[in-house]
Amino acid sequence: MTNTPSRPSPSTPPRTARIALVGDRSPGVVSHTRIPSLLDALATHDRLFLDAYWIPTGDAEAEDAVRGFDAVWVLPGSPYRSEAGVLSAIRTARESGVPFLGTCGGFQHALLEYARNVCGLTRVAHAENDPDADDFLIEPLACSLVGHEAAVGVEPGTLAESVIGSRRTVERYFCAYGPSRHLDTLRAHGLRFSGHDEDGHVRLAELPGHPFFLASLFQPELAGDGRRPHPMVRALARAATEHAARAGRTGSVS
Repeated sequence: MTNTPSRPSPSTPPRTARIALVGDRSPGVVSHTRIPSLLDALATHDRLFLDAYWIPTGDAEAEDAVRGFDAVWVLPGSPYRSEAGVLSAIRTARESGVPFLGTCGGFQHALLEYARNVCGLTRVAHAENDPDADDFLIEPLACSLVGHEAAVGVEPGTLAESVIGSRRTVERYFCAYGPSRHLDTLRAHGLRFSGHDEDGHVRLAELPGHPFFLASLFQPELAGDGRRPHPMVRALARAATEHAARAGRTGSVS
C-alpha cells in the first residue's frame, strides 16, 4: 500500500512570512508602486502571504534592523540615502541565512557588500555614490539600460535557472551602473554569476550554500502588469514562508 501524504485542512490558518522591503520608498519609483499589487497577487494566486514592512535605508543602519524577518528584499531607488544601511541589511541576510533578493540597486549593493566584507576589497566603491573614488566595483555602463528590454542567458544548474525555469529570459532594465572589475575575485570567494546579457555582461548573481540569495541587474517586479508576479518574486515569497515555517511562525490572514 502506498501512503499518501496528508494535506493541510482548509481550516488550517495560512502561514504568514515577514519581509523587510529595504529602500527609500517613493511614489516616483515605479517598482515601489508595484509592491502592493504583487503582494495581493502572491496571496490570491499562490497562497503565499507576506507581511511587508518598509525599512528606510537610514533605519537599516541599526544592527537589528532586519533581524527577525523571513526575507529581505533590497529594492531599486538608488542612490540610496544610506549606503551603509543597505550594506548592513544585505550583510545580515547573507550571514544569517535569511532569504534575500536584490534588484537593480539591490544587485549592485549585494556585490559591493560581498566585495568589501568577504573578499577584503575594502576600498571598492559604487560610482553613483562615490564618483571620486579610485577603485570602482560598480561603474557607469557604456550604454545605459534605462528603459530597456533585453535577453538574459541563464547558466544551467543554478538557482536562477531553477527559479526562472528557462535558459533565456527577456527582462526590463532601469540601470545605468553595473560591475566589470574584480569579478574574478568575487568568483574566487564563492559568488556565482548565473546570468549574462548578450554582450556577456553580468546580470544575475547568487550565493551557493545560502538558502536563497539572488540578485538581478534588472527589475523583475516590473514584469507584466503586476497581476502575475515574476518567478523570482514568487520564489522569494516561497523561501520566506519556508523560513517562517522553520521558525515556527504561523498566523491567520484576514
